[in-house]
Amino acid sequence: MLTYPQIDPVAISLGPISVHWYGIMYIVAFGGAWVFATYRASQVADAWTPEQISDLIFYGALGAVIGGRIGSVFFYNFGRLLEDPLWIFKVWEGGMSFHGGFLGVLLALLLYTRRINKDYWRTIDFIAPLVPFGLGAGRIGNFIGGELWGKPTNVAWGMVFPHVDQLARHPSQLYEFALEGVVLFVIVWMFSSKPRPRFAVSGVFAYGYGSLRFFIEFFREPDSHLGYLAFDWFTMGQLLSTPLIFVGLWFLFLAYRRPVRPTIH
Repeated sequence: MLTYPQIDPVAISLGPISVHWYGIMYIVAFGGAWVFATYRASQVADAWTPEQISDLIFYGALGAVIGGRIGSVFFYNFGRLLEDPLWIFKVWEGGMSFHGGFLGVLLALLLYTRRINKDYWRTIDFIAPLVPFGLGAGRIGNFIGGELWGKPTNVAWGMVFPHVDQLARHPSQLYEFALEGVVLFVIVWMFSSKPRPRFAVSGVFAYGYGSLRFFIEFFREPDSHLGYLAFDWFTMGQLLSTPLIFVGLWFLFLAYRRPVRPTIH
């Protein structure tokens, strides 16, 4: 049995200014996305200038943060929003949702691709392999913050989170880092390294993330104010991930039913 190391969520404190590890993980996520996007720009048929790459990451980051906050409020804390409508702006109190951030990125990139006159779905295929890196960084941030812990367990690597209780629990944040971050990154990146028809790379990402998140939810403690939505096991995370599984399958069907010009070289 392991014990959560009680990591200080504040990485740097300079007088009244505090820099949290979670914020640093966001910088790592978007910085890594910029590095990988710059590399991929040299591998694709559609030319991307360094300025366009920087703007692409900026729009994506903006969509992820705004969408993540709105998604967290509406998907997981709608009751609190009704009690205090201004709470949606209190970002310092925490609360981000991947699914909301994902929708925010899709909308932000729709606006950006229209602005620079690039094909929207080729752009989504272009950025899909970058997303798992950011997911992995975010899950490390969750672990450092001691949040989103798992269900009680008897496995040898069960971890006690003293700020929660004295039960050994699944370190589900690390499961998500390993599967949603590392494993999904390797799968999507390797898949995208060869010429693929439009929608294929996005389809692999959507199906992969939806399936892995659905699986990990069996080990993650559901939000206490939501609990299980159905069957004594079906969670909000699984509800939100299910459409991604079907969207991924649909994209793969579209990609390989009638292959079009490859988007990656």
